[in-house]
Amino acid sequence: MEGELKNILIEQQEKADYKARKQVAIWLLIGVGMIVIQVMLGGITRLTESGLSITEWKPVKGALPPLNAAAWQEAFEKYKQTDQFKYVHQRFSLSDFKFIFFWEWFHREWARLMGLVFLVGFVYFLAKKKFKKEMITPMIILFFLGGIQGLIGWVMVKSGLVPEKYYVGQIELTTHFISALGLLCYTLWFALSLFVKPQQQVVNPAYKKLLTCILAVLILQLIYGGLMAGMKAGIVAATWPDINGKMIPGNLGELEPALKNLAYNAITVQFVHRGLAYLLLILSVIWLVKSKAIAGNTLFNRLRTGFVLLIVAQVALGILTVINSVYSNRLIWLGVSHQFIAMLLLMVLTGLLFVVRKKQVVV
Repeated sequence: MEGELKNILIEQQEKADYKARKQVAIWLLIGVGMIVIQVMLGGITRLTESGLSITEWKPVKGALPPLNAAAWQEAFEKYKQTDQFKYVHQRFSLSDFKFIFFWEWFHREWARLMGLVFLVGFVYFLAKKKFKKEMITPMIILFFLGGIQGLIGWVMVKSGLVPEKYYVGQIELTTHFISALGLLCYTLWFALSLFVKPQQQVVNPAYKKLLTCILAVLILQLIYGGLMAGMKAGIVAATWPDINGKMIPGNLGELEPALKNLAYNAITVQFVHRGLAYLLLILSVIWLVKSKAIAGNTLFNRLRTGFVLLIVAQVALGILTVINSVYSNRLIWLGVSHQFIAMLLLMVLTGLLFVVRKKQVVV
């Protein structure tokens, strides 16, 4: 009788612990959704050329936009000092400035809201004693990554506020983009670790290795996507499947030293971006064919199906984005959609990497 009671108490405690972990995971997943929206807002900000409209970093005071005509004029005058205004937007009216100001302000405001959601949730779960000891270190890392992301964002903006620069630097923009995706994946992985059960895992070292290779290629692809965006490299070759009439352009190595072409030659950047897309597609097809052998795991099958659909959508959007890159109105919608699907693809791949294991892991 005593043994049965003890087992019942243990089972009740396990259920309570899982419920607490699931609540924390839901909070983290809300954060994941907010990060996705933040990255999309960043894409809109870039495509509308809004990123340099706010020339100061005021984490607290900057939460409010200009509230009267004098304040708006003051902000506009500060923007007029940038080379972007002098050489690109010199015909901007105050109304035009308000439009680009809104997107940069909203992008920053959403970041503030994210910080608040994470902070309030942290305090709440801490007060309710929902956190287990093993959650504390990942939580500290999470807040550290969020803070670093804000700092990188300001460094990116500053890169475009120097003489003879009309936009933020492509290296800084790519760093900001990739660090945001790193934060996204870390938060998602943390959430998965709290509610995915051991029986939902798939043990297959070979599939895990191939998925890791796919992830490595996808990360490179995303890096070159950031460089493409920062350099506006799509417009230099808005053709497909060729690149301005050639499959291998002749000016891939026109910069000296040769390695400089990999980050500063728009044609080379687009060529590499396309090549990585083809490699990613081939590896994904190989993995999808091989992974058909796995049956009976609902979570894995859902992730696998999502991966298939997203790969197809991303290829189609990539082609459409390139060939429409010379049309600014189309590019905004296609570019943001391309970025959104890329994030979903990365998240599904992160989920697959969590579920597919080299050996069984107790979660």
